[in-house]
Amino acid sequence: MAASEAVEEVRVPVVVAGAGPAGLATAACLTRAGVEHVLLEQAPEIASSWRRHYDRLHLHTPKGISALPHVPYPRGTPRYPSRDDVIAYLERYVGAMGLRPRLAEGVQAIDAAPAGDEGWTVHTARARYRCRHVVVATGLARVPRLPDWPGRDRYGGELIHSAGYRNGAVWRGRRVLVIGIGNSGGEIALDLLERGATPAISVRGPVNVIPRDLLGIPILAVGALLRVLPPWLGDLLGRPLVRLGTGDLGALGLRRLPYGPLTQVDRHGRIPLIDAGTIAQIRAGRIALRSGIQGFTSDGVRFDDGSEESFDAVVAATGYSPALAQTLGALAELCAPTGLTSDGAIHPRPGLHLCGFTVSTRGMLNQIRHDAAAIARTIRRTP
Repeated sequence: MAASEAVEEVRVPVVVAGAGPAGLATAACLTRAGVEHVLLEQAPEIASSWRRHYDRLHLHTPKGISALPHVPYPRGTPRYPSRDDVIAYLERYVGAMGLRPRLAEGVQAIDAAPAGDEGWTVHTARARYRCRHVVVATGLARVPRLPDWPGRDRYGGELIHSAGYRNGAVWRGRRVLVIGIGNSGGEIALDLLERGATPAISVRGPVNVIPRDLLGIPILAVGALLRVLPPWLGDLLGRPLVRLGTGDLGALGLRRLPYGPLTQVDRHGRIPLIDAGTIAQIRAGRIALRSGIQGFTSDGVRFDDGSEESFDAVVAATGYSPALAQTLGALAELCAPTGLTSDGAIHPRPGLHLCGFTVSTRGMLNQIRHDAAAIARTIRRTP
């Protein structure tokens, strides 16, 4: 490396990695607490993952509980903000909280500080930051997961992960299979239908489905009352309400999990399908259901039930990996396999904090709001 390219060494109390909602919320709470910090973002703009989401995306949580600390959504924002509403809000949030993210400066590695020096060393292409605390806020949805199905390479249609899906306009009049009935898969199937495609959803196993609204009330408002109970008891009491909102899923060919949505989140850290219209379109026969994928053929797929069907395109809504090892290295082993816990903000080691990795029934943005505040309090109390 030439002398002109020498890496700068910077000492700062806190480094926050990632300028998505979790990083911005943490930086805002640290700012309010008077704690000096540096906010790093590998992309040339904030909220880069939100900008890559599909056009139809809306929050499944109402705006009143989806705002980050200290700044509400502006008046006129719909109850369930769209992708563009969220991006505009986050851009406004940066200005309102006086944040100064260092863009296009991603974290390459995080190491424990050298012997005799407390804290951590955060490496980027521009600098080496010596700090007492590191907050990793790079997100759960960092790296798309695309299974290596048998025959995938010989499939002649278009195969994309949901991370690469924008809208279904290009598939108007064509048959498209969506793999997975999580929240992305359910909404993408709706978008395909609305854009004139003929969608089907491949469902591998039993699922939990809850309505987004129940009698005009957001389901998470009902869930907030049940969350104080043990998950099994909350599920038991909430079962009639879920059935009222979703109807008989068995009649559609969907199998329910043997436990309810609260237990699913607590046990596996997975959010059930929050239905915003997909089930009604399945019931009306406009969105077809298929079994799990066994493999690909030259013009379509072979399902677990042995049937084969041709599709012009396949969208794999098969989830993401947080890929913590990319920045934490061996330290990632200190975190749960999915990078989450069920008891709020995550502190794998003193001075190392994770924000935006806790899946809860609060909703992701609402959980981030709580975690960011908790992390800032912990850092402020640390001598």
